Amino acid sequence: MKYLIFSDLHGSLDSAQFVIEKFNKLACDFMICLGDVLYHGPRNELPNSYCPKKVIELLNSYGNKIICIQGNCDAEVDQMVLDFSLEPYKDLKLNGMPCHLEHGHHLDETKVTSKVVLYGHTHIALLEQKDKYCLINPGSITIPKGNGIRSYIILEENTFSLYDMEDHLLQQFNIN
Repeated sequence: MKYLIFSDLHGSLDSAQFVIEKFNKLACDFMICLGDVLYHGPRNELPNSYCPKKVIELLNSYGNKIICIQGNCDAEVDQMVLDFSLEPYKDLKLNGMPCHLEHGHHLDETKVTSKVVLYGHTHIALLEQKDKYCLINPGSITIPKGNGIRSYIILEENTFSLYDMEDHLLQQFNIN
């Protein structure tokens, strides 16, 4: 299976359109959103092309292809308008790898039992091998912090590939 992994969309229509176009162009099987879908949050500036109503419409048309985690900016009302679940966390196998998905604002590394932890929240991309697991963060597709690069990840087989929005490969990480 091929997965497009992103986080921290924050209601940006151009980011949502980019994700959908990339999903279709790369013939991905599922999208994984690691939280903060519609609202920009009180600490962030309004994103360019902030239009949560249109983002709702666009994402709902792919609702059966979206695995989504609830972020710290996602509220109960967001779940009322989205046709896919916002889950507080999810443990599942991706291409046979045990993975833990969460937004990251409650990440407790001392409790990690999966081989891979996918999270968002920081708006900073990270692919890092720890002693017993890997930490993987796609950064923010809308409001990047740190290096200022809007980014996403493609997971194919056991390889996580981090790209910027101009399709430059920034980092690749293989899980054995």
